[in-house]
Amino acid sequence: MPIPDGAAASHLLAMDGTTSPLSRPLVLPCGATLQNRLAKAAMSEGMADADNHVTPRLVELYRRWARSGAGLLLSGNMQVDRDHLERPGNVVLDGTSGAEALAELAEAGKADGAHFWAQISHTGRQVSRSINAEPLAPSSVKLDFQLRFAGYVFGRPREMTTNDIAKAIDQFAFAARQARAAGFTGVQLHGAHGYLISQFLSPRVNRRTDDWGGSLQNRSRFLFEVLAAVRAAVGPGFPIGLKLNASDFEVGGFTNAECVEIVRSLDGHGLDLLELSGGSLEQPKVVGAALRDQGVDGLRATREQREAYFIELAGAVKATAAMPVMVTGGFRTASAMNAALEAGQLDLIGLGRPLVTDPLTPARLLRGETSAAPSPERDLAVFHQLGWFSIQLERLADGLDADRSLGGADATRMFKEIEAQTTAALLARRRNAAPLPQSFARDLASRLRKTHPGETALARLGRGIFRALRRPLDGLVDLLKHALVNRARRRFG
Repeated sequence: MPIPDGAAASHLLAMDGTTSPLSRPLVLPCGATLQNRLAKAAMSEGMADADNHVTPRLVELYRRWARSGAGLLLSGNMQVDRDHLERPGNVVLDGTSGAEALAELAEAGKADGAHFWAQISHTGRQVSRSINAEPLAPSSVKLDFQLRFAGYVFGRPREMTTNDIAKAIDQFAFAARQARAAGFTGVQLHGAHGYLISQFLSPRVNRRTDDWGGSLQNRSRFLFEVLAAVRAAVGPGFPIGLKLNASDFEVGGFTNAECVEIVRSLDGHGLDLLELSGGSLEQPKVVGAALRDQGVDGLRATREQREAYFIELAGAVKATAAMPVMVTGGFRTASAMNAALEAGQLDLIGLGRPLVTDPLTPARLLRGETSAAPSPERDLAVFHQLGWFSIQLERLADGLDADRSLGGADATRMFKEIEAQTTAALLARRRNAAPLPQSFARDLASRLRKTHPGETALARLGRGIFRALRRPLDGLVDLLKHALVNRARRRFG
């Protein structure tokens, strides 16, 4: 029997004639209903154009996932500040331009009856140096880890002023308002994985001594201010979710005990869904890996915990939470998913990578036609997973199926090349967005301030003019590089 797409799959019986816990609807505190207990977790797509607007390929990707059977789709992290991008191809919600394409994306994701929420985020210090050499962060603490294998190097951040903090809060509220206006059925605040909200929560990263740092109450102030501003922006009845680390799994980081305290404080603040994950770029627990000491929350390696990385820690949070709890990270077998639901350890299960390999994974699980989601990551080195899954997303957006035969090293090379070209196009677009006389004058002034031994004033003037004129020419070269992006994608597709 063929597998039906979308909402129809949510109400089917399992093979034994019983209703699977996965098929049960979930009513959120705001009154909205998710049609089943499976969610497509947020994954970075990197498919925006050089203006960081939605593209037809991104719309096509979510048109496919709309037929997945999942009750909730979460977008990849849409940024609230274009100077703070997790990838050069992030969608940015910081203005009204691109609103039509954003609405088209929202419509595509809702096409088969699923909820489609926009995940909104601020990277803080986790932005490539090529995009922002001095990003904002709670404190000037540089990342210990560099993603050189993927072409990312991170600069030392600048400590945020109170004005910077106020601006970031307003940016979250504005982005949420734009998402609702575009037709998304909810928003999720990204407060995990080492991004800005997570940075404020971490005593390892947040070393402030004012009202925004120190005690857990102060470190969580930014989160609560963002949540309040977003609720005011979208109004009552509109779902708001939060992605939060169950633990940072790092010595001196945000702990599970602190997470439990935060969740207890969140009760009554208008939160409709809490998603638990863990780790960061420095400690990629979200893919089941640990690169350093995991601190007080290091997980025991039982079979169930290897499959669902955060389930043990999630139980302590769930016991405290008044809102429904979603867990993302490692779930693969229907038996483990159903057992966790029946035991009351969670209310919703997030699946990410399986929906890259097979977009119909939720529908197959709901019908009972498969007992497990695909797990291609088992055959990949940790440092190849980012590139491999990103290239498979490129294929899905082009209407192709995933290529399971693609090697991890080859995929990482392809990914690095595409990211470099996308970055070049982004930077070229930004340079060319400014009037030439202004950029010429700025560059010329900068060049003239740099002296060389024995150089005359006239020679320095000539050198400055030459260097300043080179910048627009460099921009032209970058635009030509951008023209190669589609060629590269066809070649790798």
